[in-house]
Amino acid sequence: MSPNKRNAGATKRRSARAPSASRGAAKEARRDLAGARLHRTGLKDRLASYRSHHKQVALDSLRRLLRRPFASAMTSLVLAIAMALPAGLYVALNNLVAVSEGWEGASRVSVFLKMEIGSRQGKALRDQLAARDDIKDAVFISAEAALEEFRERSGFGEVLEQLDDNPLPGLIVITPASDAAADVDALQRDLSALPEADQVKLDMAWLQRLNQLTELARKMTLALAAMLGAGVLLILGNTIKLAIENRRDEILVVKLVGGTNAFVRRPFLYMGLWYGLAGGILGWLLVQGSLLWLRSTVAALSSLYDSDFSLMGLGLVDTLLMWVLAAGLGLLGAALVVGRELAAIEPR
Repeated sequence: MSPNKRNAGATKRRSARAPSASRGAAKEARRDLAGARLHRTGLKDRLASYRSHHKQVALDSLRRLLRRPFASAMTSLVLAIAMALPAGLYVALNNLVAVSEGWEGASRVSVFLKMEIGSRQGKALRDQLAARDDIKDAVFISAEAALEEFRERSGFGEVLEQLDDNPLPGLIVITPASDAAADVDALQRDLSALPEADQVKLDMAWLQRLNQLTELARKMTLALAAMLGAGVLLILGNTIKLAIENRRDEILVVKLVGGTNAFVRRPFLYMGLWYGLAGGILGWLLVQGSLLWLRSTVAALSSLYDSDFSLMGLGLVDTLLMWVLAAGLGLLGAALVVGRELAAIEPR
């Protein structure tokens, strides 16, 4: 056979093999693409199944609680009281702070003038002080006006009529621009150095005591909230433990057929979540109901002092925070107990 014929045959064989190799590569690419799609579909199905199972377990846990309304209500009410106490103290502190901020004269400085300072000099000094940047307002009270006010409030009108001279000096009442203790003290020293001033009086001891009492009440509220939070964990832990014991046989069967601890744990975690959320909502209702009950009495008391103060309750953010904390405590209380209890329940 000639070389030309052999070369032609080899070329034909290579040409026949080339389409076959190309078709094989295409088939392999299609198989890889199908495998990738199957992988994505499988992952999507697993996520959908995971969400569906969580939804089913959450609803089943809620239905189990609703089947025992009395026991569930008693547990939720105990949790509600534990949540309502610190929340009520928090509301009371907020209202106390609002009242103290609304009081006028909390940082007033009284400048008693010397007896020889007349009304004209007192008004001129008042205008001079009112122009200072560290003074918000200055009010001059003449000696005659001070005597008349004292006569009306003291009830010693007849005694004062017997006096030959007015024993009261003129007075300038100053409202500082800043309520900071350092700024008020510096202003008091400057006013004491005035030649017209006989005495400068700053009575903030009662306000400082009020601030200290408020701070003490705030710390006591935090301590009480921590103790009651621990109580919530203990109550929920005991409740979840009893629920696990009641379903012990069911748990053993699930573990025998291959159920994992995570699978068995979910219903009890959701049970703790529902208990905590129910306790938070009921606690909020207790706080709001107490405020509604007290509102008319507080309004009547405020009217006696010519004040428009009214009780403030929990706002939207505080309410949501209270519910989230309650649900979180319920979930945490269940998680602390479930792992230990399920580890002790194993099929033999």
